[in-house]
Amino acid sequence: MPRARKGAARRTAKNRVLKAAKGYKGSRSKQYRTAKSAVIRAEAYATRDRRQKKRQMRSLWITRLSAAARLRDLTYSRMMALLKKASIAIDRKMLAELAVSDGEAFDRVLEAAQTAG
Repeated sequence: MPRARKGAARRTAKNRVLKAAKGYKGSRSKQYRTAKSAVIRAEAYATRDRRQKKRQMRSLWITRLSAAARLRDLTYSRMMALLKKASIAIDRKMLAELAVSDGEAFDRVLEAAQTAG
């Protein structure tokens, strides 16, 4: 009979991987070797995509701000330049939220930027 190596520690490690692979299709959730590679790949994607999510959200805010600015006969870059010149420090996330949900407040911010700039 072969000598047992690592015993309970090995089983615990395998169970941790198989638990992480729960919900994967086929052998990726059943067999340790394929589950292990699937979990490693999934963790790599998760790490990468946490950063990509931030990029994509900023891109969405800029697109929304550009559309809102064009409705008011401005370009996005001109609007941001006016805001910077007027020392209005509202980030793109909040500006985009104002543009979508409260157009009047967005108009007031732009008006303040145009009078100061």
